[in-house]
Amino acid sequence: MTKKQRALAAVEALKKEYPDAQCSLTYKEPLQLLIATRLSAQCTDARVNMVTPALFKRFPTLDSFCEGSEEEIATYIHSCGLYKTKARDIFAMCQKLRSDFNGIVPDTIEVLTTLPGVGRKTANLVVGDIYHKPAIVADTHCIRICGRLGLTDGTKDPRKVENQLRAILPPDESNSFCHRLVLHGRAVCNARKPLCEKCCMNEFCKTNLQDPKGDKK
Repeated sequence: MTKKQRALAAVEALKKEYPDAQCSLTYKEPLQLLIATRLSAQCTDARVNMVTPALFKRFPTLDSFCEGSEEEIATYIHSCGLYKTKARDIFAMCQKLRSDFNGIVPDTIEVLTTLPGVGRKTANLVVGDIYHKPAIVADTHCIRICGRLGLTDGTKDPRKVENQLRAILPPDESNSFCHRLVLHGRAVCNARKPLCEKCCMNEFCKTNLQDPKGDKK
């Protein structure tokens, strides 16, 4: 089975297992997704979703963020971890959106990554979920599961994983595929001890086929 064939099999298996592929972050408009994704770094989506309602109530618009301060933003996101750095990035990001982009969240990865605190993972999520363009969100679940499946060469480098997956995934399936990987990573293919016997992809997972009863690294 080639990598492309395995990728297509994975797409179909995950579609059946998780028919509703949606971002687990709660948001109502592009700026909120951009901010929520920045908050999710080294923090669970569940925690971010607990924090953002109060944050977005206090700062409902781009202008309100710009007219606030890093210090006040920090008080709302304290429990997300690295809150001082995240508050600084969110404040600077909003300032740049207003001054350079007329308050509009950009629709390309190249431009999004010029914003403070925005890396390719965040940019891909926004491009895919907001603008419905092909996107690969190479988060920890994606990197781990695709390495185990044999869709990548096992690299932990997000950019390399993104590039390798772009070469084998159907563009119109890539964004939903990554959302489903998050669900699968939480429910079955976790980091410590994957439940391979329950996995919808165990028949073609390269790691499981090589060592069906061993530990999956």
